[in-house]
Amino acid sequence: MKMLRSVLLLSAAALVATASLTAQTVPPPTAPRVRTSPHETISAGVDGNRVTIVYGRPYSKDPKTGAARQIWGTLIPFDKVWRCGSDEATLLVTQQPILLGGTPVPAGAYTLYVLPAADGSAKLLISRRIGQWGADPYLDSTELARVDLKKDTLASSVDQFTMAIAKTPPAGGVLVLAWETTQYSVAFTVQK
Repeated sequence: MKMLRSVLLLSAAALVATASLTAQTVPPPTAPRVRTSPHETISAGVDGNRVTIVYGRPYSKDPKTGAARQIWGTLIPFDKVWRCGSDEATLLVTQQPILLGGTPVPAGAYTLYVLPAADGSAKLLISRRIGQWGADPYLDSTELARVDLKKDTLASSVDQFTMAIAKTPPAGGVLVLAWETTQYSVAFTVQK
């Protein structure tokens, strides 16, 4: 009886702990898809908050031919929503609420997309819908926010799409996306 009670208490605790994740929009399961790029999980503790990102890391070179590809404006068309990586859309998990580019993002799991423009500007799109393959169809109705990204030109080219989370003194952090000679970034702080 004690064992059954312990199992029930643990099950109830697990349900409560995952409630914020399951309350979000999750699409129905589909047939498994084949990944074309390596995947990475990055995670950082910033001001007592754990921020985690899971994303696909495509290369500048075509995986079939090895030929160099033009990234911005060609492989990733301007004015079209991009999944911010390859294969599954990029997942962001924050344990505590954050202000991302000044926009409130509650604790939970989200999908990140990028909307690049021909003038070099770009927006980070934060969606409540998680578990999606790619970006089609992108549903505006699931969008939490759009945040302006800061663009910088890199001195040397980055062959493989890379994301990073860095702490910024005295508080907060910055989310960085780099590919080819372009780097986009946005600052965030933990809401107390």
